[in-house]
Order: sequence, then structure tokens, then C-alpha cells
Amino acid sequence: MATRTTVINDPVGIHARPAAQFTQAVTASGCTVTIAKEGGNPVSANSILSVMGLGIKQGESVVIDVQGADDETVADNLLNILVNAE
Repeated sequence: MATRTTVINDPVGIHARPAAQFTQAVTASGCTVTIAKEGGNPVSANSILSVMGLGIKQGESVVIDVQGADDETVADNLLNILVNAE
């Protein structure tokens, strides 16, 4: 299992566009992925409604857990999507 933690820098947090990009990448990876606010309960990362339902705002930390083939690379790619979200 690969775990990544990052702080969300986008002024509006994780909104529809980055959430859609993130969930599409999760689905394409074939891995089991969860996302959570740091210290919160994880949700399935392949559901845009679950991801947006976390209400992640600018300055909040999120934790991504990836299980499956090539989990380290998948985790890095997913982290990159969140870090570079616009």
C-alpha cells in the first residue's frame, strides 16, 4: 500500500474539475484508492460525489491510500493531480 499526504493549495479547495480528474485517474488505475481529510474517515476515491462530499478546502491536508499493482506510481500521479489542480 502506498500513502501520500498533501495540503490543498487551490483557493476553492477540491471543486468539480479537479475532483473529476482525480476520480477518472483512480478508475483508470485499476487500484483501490481512498481519500480522507487528515484525521478523518476515508471514502472511496472513485466516486466524484464522495470526494466532493469531503468538502476539502484550501489549507486542509488530505491523505490518499492506494492498494494494487504499481501503487507507488499511481499514488504519485494522483498526488500530482491534487497539487496541480486549478
